[in-house]
Amino acid sequence: MLSSLGLSGLLDAGTLLQSFGSWILAGLGLVIFIESGVLFPFLPGDSLLVTAAILRGELGVSVWQILLVAGIAAIAGDQVGFWLGRRFGRKLFKPNARILKTRHLEEAETFFHRWGPLALVLGRFVPIVRTYVPLAAGTAAMNYRSFLMWNVLGALGWVVSMTMVGVLLGHIPGIAHRIDAIMLVVVGISVLPIIISAANKYFKSRGAAQQA
Repeated sequence: MLSSLGLSGLLDAGTLLQSFGSWILAGLGLVIFIESGVLFPFLPGDSLLVTAAILRGELGVSVWQILLVAGIAAIAGDQVGFWLGRRFGRKLFKPNARILKTRHLEEAETFFHRWGPLALVLGRFVPIVRTYVPLAAGTAAMNYRSFLMWNVLGALGWVVSMTMVGVLLGHIPGIAHRIDAIMLVVVGISVLPIIISAANKYFKSRGAAQQA
């Protein structure tokens, strides 16, 4: 289903949804599942949910179907990520790997240690971190019951909020013809925490270098 699309198609939410045809719900669930913890973080989870909600009439799906399928997929994806972390830990990652870079895991581990269990909720709204936080939780041997509770809260909070953004935007006349612009805004908001974190690290390292 996904293999026939090029990289640009995988990253474009509208193209991705249209490519699923009558399998729209299965495709939506598959993408959310993979991005939620199955070690491939470069899929448009945020924009996919927003776009699906905006185009739900054209795609032939309801809001409740989107919420149900995406919610289950998000929870299940995190489960896989957690158990991969518990079973394999850092062995899956290499510094020079194309996708499973050690740096990505280290960033997720830092995020997890900073926020504790709340990272499973906050991390949902941060691309890349969203994929690796459950893995970091598994690597850290987090209590499974606690993980499950926070995982469900984070998954449902993310799915509901992104879908509701699409529902609200869908009431704006002509919005379906401006999906590209809307997605740029959504992606921009999604990566904002990464930009802020990178800027913070830069200024801290610069300040330390000046004091040395």
